[in-house]
Amino acid sequence: MFSVIFPGQGSQIVGMGKNFFEKYSLVQDLFKEADDALGFSLSKIILDGPKEKLDLTVNTQPAIFLISYSIFNVIKKEFNIDLNKAKYFAGHSLGEYSALSCAGYLSFSDTIRLLRLRGDAMQNAVPNGEGGMLAVLGSNVEKIEKILEDNQNNFKVEIANDNSNGQLVLSGKNFDLEKLIVIFKSNSIKNIKLPVSAPFHCKLMNKATEIMKSEIEKLNFLEAKTPLISNVTAKEISDLVELKRLLINQIENRVRWRESVNYMINNGINHFIEIGPGKVLSGLVKRISKDVKINSINEEIDIKELKI
Repeated sequence: MFSVIFPGQGSQIVGMGKNFFEKYSLVQDLFKEADDALGFSLSKIILDGPKEKLDLTVNTQPAIFLISYSIFNVIKKEFNIDLNKAKYFAGHSLGEYSALSCAGYLSFSDTIRLLRLRGDAMQNAVPNGEGGMLAVLGSNVEKIEKILEDNQNNFKVEIANDNSNGQLVLSGKNFDLEKLIVIFKSNSIKNIKLPVSAPFHCKLMNKATEIMKSEIEKLNFLEAKTPLISNVTAKEISDLVELKRLLINQIENRVRWRESVNYMINNGINHFIEIGPGKVLSGLVKRISKDVKINSINEEIDIKELKI
């Protein structure tokens, strides 16, 4: 049994999807639909850059979704491979929206507009330079949770992403992260400050939650056959009311990617297909389990090698 998974922010590069765009009219049509829905040329930023513009969260989120959705549709319509036979769909943070749309819960145009808004809301939830994120390598979640709990009166830092065995990402205000770095140094815990401008997936995102809540509640979600694995619960979900609630909660809550992958494996998944730019999720899945098959679909040759 297989699951289809979609990457989050950080996988973007200028020129991603260009081969698909040049070859397939359906991709050209999706790029045009995206530009029309957003009211500006996202396709130009994706294909030509500059990188600084593509890396702005407000552009990155709809851009990665557009590439993932385009590749998904090439696989489906040009190669006649039905990925909707997957047992589960899942995505990392913004990738959950790609999963949602490809599974059929939300229309393409609604999803891309929502992600533009989400990127803007998350970017502006905290004044620029006030918050940040810290990757922690080679340590386990229980150990880090204990450090954070023992020091909760000294600083407020939260686990934003539980990505894989030995890879966590933390969020908080920069002065709190600096205090934590001192503690990590004394405990020989390896950490790297990430080049991001906002502290995603923590309580500092509450302004973004309010904006997304009002938008998500307005949208018309559709019934779909394939369950989604929620970032918030690391369990399957298909109920539309619950789906909306968890998407809203996702902004401030931990992305439970390691737990999500383990849940899928424990429920019979032995093959993961990552669709979208980069191979980040494939790398994380490999760290979580050596016993599963993984395909990363970036180029046409990857589709030709895909067997389900």
